[in-house]
Amino acid sequence: MTINEEILINITPRETRVAVVENGALQEVSIERQSSRGIVGNIYKGKVNRVLPGMEAAFVDIGLDKAGFLHVANIDIGVSQGSAEENGSRPVINELLHEGQTLLVQVVKDPMGTKGARLTTSISVPSRYLVYMPNSSSVGISVKIEDEPERERLKNLLEGCLAENHVGGCIVRTAAEGVDESELQRDISFLSKLWGALLESVDTLSPGSIVHEDLPLSIRTLRDMVGVDTNVVMVDSRETFQKMTNFAARYIPDLPTRIEHYPGDRPLFDQYNIDEELQRALARQVGLKSGGYLIIDQTEAMTTIDINTGAFVGHQNLEETIFKTNMEASQAIARQLRLRNLGGIIIIDFIDMERDDHKRQVLNSLQKYLAKDHAKTQVCEVSPLGLVEMTRKRTRESLEHVLCEPCKTCHGRGSLKTTETVCYEIFREILREARFYDEAQQLLVMANQDVVDRLLDEEAANLAELETFIKIPVKLQVEAHLSQESYDVVPV
Repeated sequence: MTINEEILINITPRETRVAVVENGALQEVSIERQSSRGIVGNIYKGKVNRVLPGMEAAFVDIGLDKAGFLHVANIDIGVSQGSAEENGSRPVINELLHEGQTLLVQVVKDPMGTKGARLTTSISVPSRYLVYMPNSSSVGISVKIEDEPERERLKNLLEGCLAENHVGGCIVRTAAEGVDESELQRDISFLSKLWGALLESVDTLSPGSIVHEDLPLSIRTLRDMVGVDTNVVMVDSRETFQKMTNFAARYIPDLPTRIEHYPGDRPLFDQYNIDEELQRALARQVGLKSGGYLIIDQTEAMTTIDINTGAFVGHQNLEETIFKTNMEASQAIARQLRLRNLGGIIIIDFIDMERDDHKRQVLNSLQKYLAKDHAKTQVCEVSPLGLVEMTRKRTRESLEHVLCEPCKTCHGRGSLKTTETVCYEIFREILREARFYDEAQQLLVMANQDVVDRLLDEEAANLAELETFIKIPVKLQVEAHLSQESYDVVPV
């Protein structure tokens, strides 16, 4: 099936939003706000705050509120002082780093929740066709370039270019498929000069300073997301359109003709119903065309996806109904992972299938649709419990974490104590207060309207019995600002 891809960019003074639409359906959304720009790819002059041998890691100050986390596995041995490997074994963290040491680090994962940024000393700088690795000498080819002769051609070209320029290693990106030597040579020359300029600036900077900041989202989109299937890149800001055109003319000569300015009065995202899709992407339930549906629950530890047949009853037998629902769900799941930017561990509970060939086809379908994903994914076989375990590389916050915050009433639990439960808690609190203030003239209960209504109705007899037992009258008072779970019992 031919993919007709459109990339839409909405610019406002405080926010940039990018939507990837494939064959009329929204597939991916990226949001960058001036107040909280992502820092993945940024390079800092860091200072080691603490070395933790028990965790084989160190905390590094990079000038942010939270120190970055640097694991020993992310330390480039070649750039650490006194770090020669002995007997083929990797040195421990306190042989590589010490408190107060300064070093160049790059962010590989944004700060999330209570965790600081994840760091590496294996610096890499991307361009359109290459990822330059100044501390390496290896050559890698994107796994998405599958044609073996093309992989061999690119490897030979790149090795020749690197030897000629006497620079470090590189990874060939997917966009380089089919490009000639001059394009690769130009990218290598640009990246090596950029790296030289960065190194010159490091000595003048104090620890905790930024050395190199990645491009803004609108330009990053041209560098990282535009491919052969992209028909148009449409942006609704004339100023940003000019910056993107200038960037493309310099680094991606075949692209400027595909960049268009959207001058319409109607907002660009409204024209493509993007905002409506975003609202649906925040819902817990996702409907399938057949009548089935997905339930997506996102937690800090993992994301779980449950598939249900719902209103779909099929036309043949139960096994075929289940199989068709799971096949449809596999495509919907791949889309939702991209759209919501879900990462980390993901557990998919497909509806139980009896036939092994059905399980195999559903798994193949899931992997087929995941192949379009820019993020790296790994999918395991169907487990004996009928679950599919997978991972998706997470570098930035999910759509929900960018647009939403935990409910201040339930604090992210997704449920509230019933009014009955709260009433019984109040009864226990009344007993405690009565024992502590045995000479109180009256106890005042301040609670939510629904809780007070229950105390005056279903629990009225129990409240009266409690008053008789403690020999202190209880007065009820509605406090509109209190949530259903909040209350106070005070002597008056």
